[in-house]
Amino acid sequence: MWSFLTSFIPRALMQAMPLLYGSTGEILTEKSGNLNLGIPGIMFIGAITGVSGAFIYEHSVPAGQMIGILAVLIPLMSCLIGSFLMGLLYCFLTVTLRANQNVTGLSLTIFGTGVAQFLGGSLIKLTHAQEAGVASMTITETVKYYSNGNVPGWLAYSAVAIAILAALFLKYTRTGMQLRAVGENPATADAAGINVTRYKYLATIVGSMIAGLGGLCFVMECAHGTWSEPRIDQIGWLAIALVIFTTWRPAISIPASIMFGGLLILSEHLNPPIGIKELYTLIPYVVTLVVLIIVSLRKKRENLPPQSLGLAYFREER
Repeated sequence: MWSFLTSFIPRALMQAMPLLYGSTGEILTEKSGNLNLGIPGIMFIGAITGVSGAFIYEHSVPAGQMIGILAVLIPLMSCLIGSFLMGLLYCFLTVTLRANQNVTGLSLTIFGTGVAQFLGGSLIKLTHAQEAGVASMTITETVKYYSNGNVPGWLAYSAVAIAILAALFLKYTRTGMQLRAVGENPATADAAGINVTRYKYLATIVGSMIAGLGGLCFVMECAHGTWSEPRIDQIGWLAIALVIFTTWRPAISIPASIMFGGLLILSEHLNPPIGIKELYTLIPYVVTLVVLIIVSLRKKRENLPPQSLGLAYFREER
C-alpha cells in the first residue's frame, strides 16, 4: 500500500498540473464572457512551439555546453508566443468580427492539433528517432531544466501559484471585478465606462497563454521531454470540464485538478482487466456530469456561469 501511494501520488500531481493550467486559463477567459473551446488546440500549440524552441536550441549548441537560463527561457517564450497568437486569433474572430464562439473554438482545436502533429512529425523525421518501434523525438538535455524524474518541477509549482493569483485577482482587485462585470453584463459595464473589447481581448489572450503553458508542462514533466503525439487533446477537454466542475473558481481547481489527475492514471496503477480499463477513462467525465446536475438543481447564482458567456456583444444594441 505504501509503495503504491509513493509512486501514485507524485504521478497524480504531475498529471494534474497541465489540467490546472488549462482550467485556470479557461476560467479567466470565460469570466470575460468568451467561451473558448479551442483550449485543446492552444495547449497543443503551446506544447509544440515550446518543444520546437527546445529542439532548435539543443541541436544548435555543442553537447554539454547548453546555458541553463536559455534552455528554460527559449522553450518558455516560444510556448507563450504561440499561445498568444492563438488567443489573439480567437479574439479577432469572436470579439472584432463577432464570429460564433463555439465554431471558432472548435476550429482552433482542429487547427492547433493538426499543426502540432505536422510539426511534431517533422521533428521526428529530422532526428530519425525511434523508441520501442514508435516514432518519437526526445529533448533529453532541455528537460533536465524542467523536471527531475517523477518529482514535480518548477512548472508544477508555477501552476499552483498562477491559480492562487487568479483567484485573488478575480475576487479582490478592481480590475478583476470589472472583468467579471464584463462577463455578466457587457452592456451595463460599457455604460459604466469599462472598455469591454479591451477586457475581452486581455482576459482571453492571457488565459490562452496560461493554457499553453499546460501543454508545455505536459511534454516537459509528464512525458519527460518526449514528443509522440501526447494526449494533450484529452487534457484540454478535461480542463474545460474542470471549469464547470469548479464552478468557475480557480482556487478550487487546485484540489480538483489533483483528483482528476489521479483518476486519469488510476488504471495504470490498478491494472484492471481489458475492457474494464477503458471505463476508468470515463470517470472524470461522469463526475463532471454529476456535479453539473447538482449545481443546476441548486441554482445558486454564484455557481452559475457568467450570464453573457458565449454571446457576442453588439454595442449598437445597448
